[in-house]
Amino acid sequence: MEKRVRSLTLIPRAGFLVALVLLGLTLAAKAQSGSFAVSQNGKAVGTASFTFVSNPSGFDSSSVVRVEMQGLSYQLSKNEELSTSNGLKHVQLSAIVNNSAVNVVAKPDAAQFLLNISANGRSSTTRLDAHNLTVFLPDFDPGALETLLAMAASSNNRDLWAIIPKQAGTIEPVQLATYPDEKGTLDGKPIVAHHLMATIGGNSTELFAGPENQLLQAELPQQGFALVRKGFVLTPPAKPLAPPPAPGPTTNPTAQ
Repeated sequence: MEKRVRSLTLIPRAGFLVALVLLGLTLAAKAQSGSFAVSQNGKAVGTASFTFVSNPSGFDSSSVVRVEMQGLSYQLSKNEELSTSNGLKHVQLSAIVNNSAVNVVAKPDAAQFLLNISANGRSSTTRLDAHNLTVFLPDFDPGALETLLAMAASSNNRDLWAIIPKQAGTIEPVQLATYPDEKGTLDGKPIVAHHLMATIGGNSTELFAGPENQLLQAELPQQGFALVRKGFVLTPPAKPLAPPPAPGPTTNPTAQ
């Protein structure tokens, strides 16, 4: 203990404070967050948000989702530990779906992912094949889609997988296709929106991402649902006007 105190006294107090300030600025610069509206057929039905904060071994990620509509009451809270390459280290999820509580804990275990799921008063354990680039993908979770976009950028859209925490849990390959860029505005300023299509377990999710691979909008596989980052508006692509119909032969209804 005495050596530790003496070593600290070798650092000038002013320099130590400057170092702390710089460290704080560095961590703040690496923090990312996003807030989204959840809609169905253009009608707002909830909100969703995520936050990523760097730590010495990677990132701490959290997501919160709330959806309230006729036939669906959905609340989700998810906390993750990710590696520096966005690899999954630990996940804890708590959700209430139509008054039923669901809790999931997931983590790598040797060459597998171990899922402990508690729902409807029952508990189960599932082991899934492990893959390096795997995202934990609950419904309506913008943080999971943000992680998927980061993984896709680092892997050239290849070898991507998603854990779907429904029933006993499954792991599915992710196929990403790219389309021509679209245009939009974010907080009133023009922004390029990269357009991708993610196919997971036979279901397609349409994604729009900004220049830094940040999630801007997602058209979800659930009928009519979408996530839209607050302040983002996707500009419909310009469509050429249809040419006027070609003149045809005229007829005189009285000439018989």
